[in-house]
Amino acid sequence: MITEMIPTQISKFEVKEQPLLSIRDLHVWYELRRFGFGHAGYVKAVDGVNFDLASGETVAVVGESGCGKSSLMKTILGLNVPTSGEVIFDERNLSKLTGDELRAYRFDIGYVQQDPYGALPPFMTVERILEEPLIISGVRNKKERLERIHKALGEVKMHPVEDFLQKFPHMLSGGQQQRIVIARAMIRGPKLIVADEPVSMLDASVRVEILKLMRALQEAHGLSVIYITHDLSTVKYFSARIFVMYAGNLIEKAATRRLLENPLHPYTLALLAATSDPDARNAETFKEVPPGEPPSLVNPPRGCRFHPRCAKAIAGLCDEKEPPDFTPEPGHSVACWLYEDKK
Repeated sequence: MITEMIPTQISKFEVKEQPLLSIRDLHVWYELRRFGFGHAGYVKAVDGVNFDLASGETVAVVGESGCGKSSLMKTILGLNVPTSGEVIFDERNLSKLTGDELRAYRFDIGYVQQDPYGALPPFMTVERILEEPLIISGVRNKKERLERIHKALGEVKMHPVEDFLQKFPHMLSGGQQQRIVIARAMIRGPKLIVADEPVSMLDASVRVEILKLMRALQEAHGLSVIYITHDLSTVKYFSARIFVMYAGNLIEKAATRRLLENPLHPYTLALLAATSDPDARNAETFKEVPPGEPPSLVNPPRGCRFHPRCAKAIAGLCDEKEPPDFTPEPGHSVACWLYEDKK
């Protein structure tokens, strides 16, 4: 069962009334230009996203490659400039921050990359890798920096710490490299961690171990975490809520157990059907998945963006009008016309 081992209490910290992060009608479009011909349209990578993230909460943003997950992540990190809409973090509007304010904003967010080996400078030792963000953030005392480095390595279970300080990334296993990436993300005491496919490059034997480590750190420090992934089989170990993303939109949002046990959107059902099944008895069972490919974000289809692949599409409605968010049950929203009379 995919719902096995879903924690009933993800965080021991109480949710504050004021969300830590609010995304309001966010659009991130990339301009296309043809050499010698000027403007050639836009890639609508994020196209009207809304959600709130509470302090101490974990959410997973799930979807296949090209759905806009990475563009959403980079915008939250302050690397992309929103085309329109707002990113409000700890009561600060990202689009209005400049200079030192933007620098301080980035200090409050840690980033765990997908490829640990590519994320770590090969010419730096572990000590230097972890010391650099402290130097950049103004920690001048060498002794304090070393103490914080030792503490960070201890928290990610790199024992004994002294054995790893002078090692280079190529001397570590993939799991150890990712622990260093996590330690680097944590070392400045962020309020939010954005984890971009943090276990997809690791062996299956260490994936759950890394996710459980991140969950323990989240609980110990009261962190908010956004977990970006395409794999619904891993979210059960980590996230309190799941946001399903398709073609630049969030099309379903619900608590993890509720969504895995009662998925509503046809695309979410397709994602679950494509999830690997550890039961060997089902190895030769082929599950039906929607035909076709995700739409082009340069010219997405009119109406519901999933309707060209959806067997339940309603002619004259799904292909004409974009569905709003309906709430067929408390805490569970879905952008699908099938639930119009259940809102």
